[in-house]
Amino acid sequence: MIGKITRALAVAVVLTGSVAAPAAAATDDSFYTYGGSEPLSSFAPGEVLKTRTVSYHVLGIPTPVQATQLLYRTADAQGRPTANVTSVVRSPAGNGSKALSYQSAYDSLDPADGPSRAIAGDVSLGTLLPNAESLLLAPALLLGYDVVIPDTEGQTADFAAGPEYGKTTLDSIRAVTNAGSAGIGAKTRFGLMGYSGGAIATGWAAALAPSYAPDVNRKLVGFAEGGVLVDPAHNLNYVGGTPVWSGVIPMALIGVARGYGIDLKPYASEYGRKVLDETEHASIAEALGRYPGLNWQKLVKPEYANPDSVPPFVDAVNQVNLGSAATPSIPGFVGQGNNGALEGTVTNPPGIGGGDGVMVAGDVRAIAKQYCETGNTGIQYTQYDALSHTSALPAWAPSAISWIGDRFAGKAAPSNCGQIPPGNSLAPEQPVG
Repeated sequence: MIGKITRALAVAVVLTGSVAAPAAAATDDSFYTYGGSEPLSSFAPGEVLKTRTVSYHVLGIPTPVQATQLLYRTADAQGRPTANVTSVVRSPAGNGSKALSYQSAYDSLDPADGPSRAIAGDVSLGTLLPNAESLLLAPALLLGYDVVIPDTEGQTADFAAGPEYGKTTLDSIRAVTNAGSAGIGAKTRFGLMGYSGGAIATGWAAALAPSYAPDVNRKLVGFAEGGVLVDPAHNLNYVGGTPVWSGVIPMALIGVARGYGIDLKPYASEYGRKVLDETEHASIAEALGRYPGLNWQKLVKPEYANPDSVPPFVDAVNQVNLGSAATPSIPGFVGQGNNGALEGTVTNPPGIGGGDGVMVAGDVRAIAKQYCETGNTGIQYTQYDALSHTSALPAWAPSAISWIGDRFAGKAAPSNCGQIPPGNSLAPEQPVG
């Protein structure tokens, strides 16, 4: 059975070139909708609302692997009750004692691009990333981990709204623990793992766990993240004007505005409104390279050239600044590339510096040092100076899996807190009049 998992996942991903034009995603799937008579607020976070079993698909191709999918109660960025979906894949080599919560980097403003949709068989341009991530999940299954994959952005796809990602991840763990059919029980321990968009969820889940979900925090052995978004206000400056990654600017603005109920249109220029309309439901695969040279100033009216002159922006961006969140109580492995030139990002803004093309290395060093200096000495930081955002992933992933394995084995978490170079200030943005 293990051999079948590996072959099915790997072969299906290799078949990418043989798949015809992507089919339309099944956005009207009733499984994703809670229609019960009781209000969602009457359910506890993580309470299971629906369950189904599907074949695990890769690029729409069914594999012999089965996945259990759960609709569960969680909360959105503003703390309002909502429903969300997570998927569980059991390891035939495991015994239910250890699970990996893998947070996907699906990065999309379209709810139909979530990993649960890809697993259930939907194929679209936006589901290519979660499909490709199947190659990262196969080794975990082989090592005996049950794998849990939440739709971290929620059902409205609030891209980059970090606190919501953290809640959906933690409540996903509650849900799979509560659902006996998922095969994970009260004694199961969990590791958190995610890269890029998946690191948003992983970092926020680790930070929020002690206060939002202490019951889950007791089950966590550690978190492994790479390509980390820390202070989005810095990233806005870093990727502005670049040929490829500038396309993520409108995506992040839309996602955070959506999550916090903000209308940015009154501040947008005519061109900015056009870009925001065009990217309202875009995936990262559609946005990258679409607007070369785009920056904040091109999106807004001249009087709002300074982002901090837009009060709703300041409020929202400060809420998604990981530097203002609590320090995780569990050990962490943090990896970050620092050769953005490989992906066309050569900017070096004052006080921000360089990064991997989209994520700011100085911010990631700063958050790692902040964790160390506020009591969590189980932090290992690795910087890949020769690698970019994309090329650092294959270097980070095996190290992350190995690091998590050592935590499950009871080994003491390594620390290089005393050797992490200085980083940037992560102080909140201040409004300007």
